[in-house]
Amino acid sequence: MSRLRVTIPSAPTRIAAVVEKTFRALISVIIVCVIYRYCWIDISDPYKCGALLNKGQWLDPGPRWSSKNPFQNWQPPGCMMHEYKRKDIQECFKERRLVFVGDSTTRQIFWAVAKKMDQRRAEEQITEHLDLDLADKHKDLEFSSSGVTVQFIWDPYLNSTGLDRELKSFNANPAQDSKTDESAGLILLGATGLWYARHGQENYFKDFRDSIEHVIPFMDHDGGEHALRAAASQSFPSKRKSPNFLLLAPVQVPWYQALSPSREETITPEKIDQMNDYLQQVSAHSEADIVWSFSLMTWAGQGEYEESGLHVVDNVAHRKADVLLNLRCNADSVGRGYPYDRTCCNNYRQPNVIQWLFVLVGMILLPSVFLLRRKHFLRIGRLLPQPEVLGALMTFALAICHCYYADRTQLFEKEHKQFHKREFFIASSAVLIAGLLSVRMNNPSSPSKGNHKVRAHAFDYGFLSRDQTDEWKGWMQFLILIYHYTHGSKTLWLFEIMRNLVAGYLFMTGYGHAMYFLRKEDYSFTRVASVLVRLNMLTCALAYMMRTDYMAHYFVPLVSFWFLVVYFTLKVKQEKNSSTGFLLGKIFISASLTTAFIKIPGVLEVLAFILKYTFAISWNMQEWRYRAGMDMLIVYIGMATAILYLRFMRIRTASVSCTSKIDILLRPVARHPTPFKTIAIIASVILLPGFRLLTQRSPDREDYLWWHPYISAIPILAFVTLRNSHSILRSYHSAIFA
Repeated sequence: MSRLRVTIPSAPTRIAAVVEKTFRALISVIIVCVIYRYCWIDISDPYKCGALLNKGQWLDPGPRWSSKNPFQNWQPPGCMMHEYKRKDIQECFKERRLVFVGDSTTRQIFWAVAKKMDQRRAEEQITEHLDLDLADKHKDLEFSSSGVTVQFIWDPYLNSTGLDRELKSFNANPAQDSKTDESAGLILLGATGLWYARHGQENYFKDFRDSIEHVIPFMDHDGGEHALRAAASQSFPSKRKSPNFLLLAPVQVPWYQALSPSREETITPEKIDQMNDYLQQVSAHSEADIVWSFSLMTWAGQGEYEESGLHVVDNVAHRKADVLLNLRCNADSVGRGYPYDRTCCNNYRQPNVIQWLFVLVGMILLPSVFLLRRKHFLRIGRLLPQPEVLGALMTFALAICHCYYADRTQLFEKEHKQFHKREFFIASSAVLIAGLLSVRMNNPSSPSKGNHKVRAHAFDYGFLSRDQTDEWKGWMQFLILIYHYTHGSKTLWLFEIMRNLVAGYLFMTGYGHAMYFLRKEDYSFTRVASVLVRLNMLTCALAYMMRTDYMAHYFVPLVSFWFLVVYFTLKVKQEKNSSTGFLLGKIFISASLTTAFIKIPGVLEVLAFILKYTFAISWNMQEWRYRAGMDMLIVYIGMATAILYLRFMRIRTASVSCTSKIDILLRPVARHPTPFKTIAIIASVILLPGFRLLTQRSPDREDYLWWHPYISAIPILAFVTLRNSHSILRSYHSAIFA
């Protein structure tokens, strides 16, 4: 009688099953939460106009004297705000006007917009204005650049004839011809509370209320031809022309502790709070748009203010200007496409045929076919691929669809990045701990790039085994993801480390492909096609699904380019590849030609011209030159390492005779490896911190990038040496990273 055999899953299998179930549950919870937020919480403000108008927080607060230059990153909830430059403003307003009405706090925003349009000329005019007497400073101002005019009307009480003229000519719907349109494209009214509090008498609040009631009919949704669609409460249209905006700023709350004694006596918290409370009531009972996010920008305390306690620092004034410009101009950018860096008060482009096809196949067709295949419908199952193939296709398609819904729709909220050292180290430490806990002995059945020998029932996989290189790629990808997620690119020392990680990946590209071609001698089209499809399939699908450029995902084109360089370098005269000197000579010639191809001006431009007018492909060759030039030598160093290691192993096993000078140099290393290994380990231990001390001397990115192509091999070869310095280190790897 046969016994019942029960197969008990191994510990790694059980752990993998638990991790898979946990991820499935987590993804399900995320999907439910996202749908709930989008369908119920965000239903009143789907395009985040209200979020931009009323809410927000600083991602980089700090004292005004901080060397980190704080108050540059303002985050409205759930969307990304664009920092407008001169070209953006000119494209938005063309020949229309921007009008600012109010006191000196509003004038700061006027100057902030002027600086965006022409920094040098604006600063000259600011200097001239500061030299005027106090009475002469209180006047109207005008600044023009690139056809756009910015006007400031000095009206601290909102009762001037200039204000009345602008209100009467305002029209929320822009005319087709900007030259004949008398309405300003954007009007900001600075609430007059500070002057009423400072100079008003007992009836200061009544006078303030009268001034606000004077302008509210022009801002109200029911105000006839001057009506403005309330951006905070109604759907924002996806169209080419944004509506003109008439906005009211709240009374700026000063930093009371910094006020002069005379101002402190009259500008009191009670007065300011009373006036802002009234504006809250006005906003609740009318369609007037009040920019409450201005108040939140100065809510935290002293750092946002200048020494006077009334005026804000330049960075805060610039972000106030950006809030206004994003409200007015973002809808015009719908047709611009990638990059989508202005998602506040904006809608995304409608999906095209290809995107709908991806969604149909990825979210309906493939899951349906997969379920049919798993249910074992015999009649249909014979015609369908295996479940493993269907599962892989479904996972691929769902990943593409997830990218689309996460980054090209309002379904997921967006947020600016801000680097915090603590977040980077916490995430990196978590990954490191997970990697150490998953250390396993290499799989004896897995292929190895080096020879492995049995030593006391343990495998020594040799130099740079497959498990080891997979582990190396894995932890580098984790760190690069954390680096980009936490916005570490603004930190020089992190940027330098990441550049060396990318160089390490390209080193393995050169080493791995050279090792394969030299050992297998497989230069077939099948091999080339399989590698290129594997590298580019996801990137090409994303380019169509996300409406981006192939070069936007620069690393895949870069790795594909260097794979082809390795392939053609070794394929040419492949019958002579048994000669080490010939191989190194081919590498030198290939490096010279590739460097000339990348660096000589005009070569890439001619290629771009041909691609554009033959295949309608537009690639940014300046960006490609920058990317390819940063690591133009490390791939060849990887190839040379593979060539020398293969020759070293053949000399060591006496499978070849030492005839060339290179063989004669390698022979003593092969026969007496211990002293040479010791020297290499000591040198690596010294070179790694020495390299860090050297790179600390670079003052900025440009200086470091000049040196990087020539010195990046130092930390990479040192790491390779230390990682392979002992058989135990070579025989174990981290399963999570691999």
